[in-house]
Amino acid sequence: MSAPAVPPTALYDQVLSLRKASPDGLPPGHGFDLPADLRPDTPTDRRVERRTGLRDDLTSQPPKTPLSRREAADAIREALDPLPADADTVHRRFAALGVRGRHRNLIWAAVAAMPLPADEHGTARALARQLSRTGSTVPAVTAGLALLTRLGESEDAPYLSTLGLLRSLTGPAVQALDALDRRSAAVLWLVTSVSRGELRPLVHALGTRNDRAVRSELVAFRTEPRFLGATTARRIAEAVRLPELLAEHPADADLLARAARLLVRMACTSDGATQLLAYREAPAVYETVVTRAALLPPALARHATLLSLALDLSSGPGALLDWPSGCRETLLGSLGRLLAEPSWTATATATATTAPAPTLTAAPDAQRRDEAARRLRADWIRRTGRRPFTRPDAPGSGLRIEIVAADPADGEPVEARILVDGRPLVPAVFAHGPAHGPELLLDEGRLRAGPQPRRVRLAEAGCGEGCCGALDVTVRREGDRVVWEDWRRPPPPGTRGPAPELPVLRFDAAAYDAEITRAQADRSWSWPARTLARLIKAGLVERPELLRRWDARRSRIGTGHVDPEIVQVNFWYQPGSAAGRPEGEPLGFRWTVPDDGTPPEAQAAAALRRLAEEDPKTYSRVSVGTRERAEELGYTWPFDDRPG
Repeated sequence: MSAPAVPPTALYDQVLSLRKASPDGLPPGHGFDLPADLRPDTPTDRRVERRTGLRDDLTSQPPKTPLSRREAADAIREALDPLPADADTVHRRFAALGVRGRHRNLIWAAVAAMPLPADEHGTARALARQLSRTGSTVPAVTAGLALLTRLGESEDAPYLSTLGLLRSLTGPAVQALDALDRRSAAVLWLVTSVSRGELRPLVHALGTRNDRAVRSELVAFRTEPRFLGATTARRIAEAVRLPELLAEHPADADLLARAARLLVRMACTSDGATQLLAYREAPAVYETVVTRAALLPPALARHATLLSLALDLSSGPGALLDWPSGCRETLLGSLGRLLAEPSWTATATATATTAPAPTLTAAPDAQRRDEAARRLRADWIRRTGRRPFTRPDAPGSGLRIEIVAADPADGEPVEARILVDGRPLVPAVFAHGPAHGPELLLDEGRLRAGPQPRRVRLAEAGCGEGCCGALDVTVRREGDRVVWEDWRRPPPPGTRGPAPELPVLRFDAAAYDAEITRAQADRSWSWPARTLARLIKAGLVERPELLRRWDARRSRIGTGHVDPEIVQVNFWYQPGSAAGRPEGEPLGFRWTVPDDGTPPEAQAAAALRRLAEEDPKTYSRVSVGTRERAEELGYTWPFDDRPG
């Protein structure tokens, strides 16, 4: 007689055991790993079938070869239609049809699209709880989590928080929790996303429910972009219950400054989509920060933070929040009055005399970097300080373009922000990146409207069009109107199918042309290196022969991403291209233009003369291509990419 089948251990119970064995009950790294035979890429469901002795009317031998994406999607729909009455049936059907843990994204999509009439909600919810609490495979538990995203209730949150500690289930569990308990979702996301570094003490306090330590750790970590991305900033604000924390500590200036900094980082887009619009408490936190801002002692960093908030409220994603009538304008006015006070303006004008004194442990290079960063920030405040408070709407056309250079400490790109009837267009309809800069949209004349329709790219995802898409529109002139139509963009995050159609925009042509001219002529936002880069680019556009004679063609010309005071001239070299007979693959070069302290106009003229007289390859370095191509053409490959 064969031994009775042994029921497999539920994944939920396995996580409880892992937590019990782990210090403080927290997972290492980015979540607990399943045992090897339970990981998503192993055929665990057949093992479960053997151990349980279960069979199903669908069963035959599971497919011997992995299913294609389409086959897996079809198999998942077949397994879930009709919706099984119990968890065992889900396990058996998935096993019989070859559905594995690696198909969990397809399982999620299938459940999200599944029709669920109201009279079936109770049955489906019961199945979801059975799957999530007793399910023994990743596919079955994923189906349960997906159902709970649609039908879950508060009693399900503790189970979701536990299951999400498994690396294979973190994403589905966070999505399900987001619909039920944003704080628990945020804590789970942080515990499984932040494994080391500056933020770990705060995450440890949150994960172990050490509420006493949360406030002190919240104000302790560094907030440079490398430590604090937009998503992390939002999740921290949700996890610490920022509005409640501010209410508990109404006179805490450090906490107030940290809340302001979190809002600024949420609005950033350099590492992906702005998170500010996803933070439900943003208006309340803005209002608390601004109304208490007088508590903050004036300092350069705080001035930069408050000015960044004003820029977001004026023309950035902050303007799109659900504000009561007149509230946003009141907050802007309050910030404008505060930052105009002498004690605040002095933070930018007195930077040179208030730089920190050298310490015995600080390296000279670090001191120089800190002093340079302070000077950059002070220069930015002096250029930008009144811009968000003195912006009249463009009369007549409904169109306004504001060039916004962000705080240098945040490393954000310069944007040509497009406002229609006072509302920023790009963040309202495109969630994956900022508006393009003025060099593309204005200096190259892309927004100019002519009789022939022109397709214009207003923004592109930082990961590239091929990944998360871009925002395009067709611009044309129609009599005394300029028309923007035929929008193209990806669907909003978390949705399926095509993006909703955007309306046609019509502007008075005379007012439109005047606004484009005004914005293009406005250089008050720029700094010397940016001006130098613009002038060099304009010279090479006007005189392409300067590079052509050296078998070269222009690539990106701009300021450095890390150091905005450095001008970089990038170009491609391809032998024979000047004669119309290019040979082989092109090789990329970069010339870093030295700053001699003279006005940008003089430096640009000198740079163009040098390009005319000297082969730029002799004073540039290889930056793009392959080692083989560089050595073939006689140039040194500057990167250490040999295996070893």
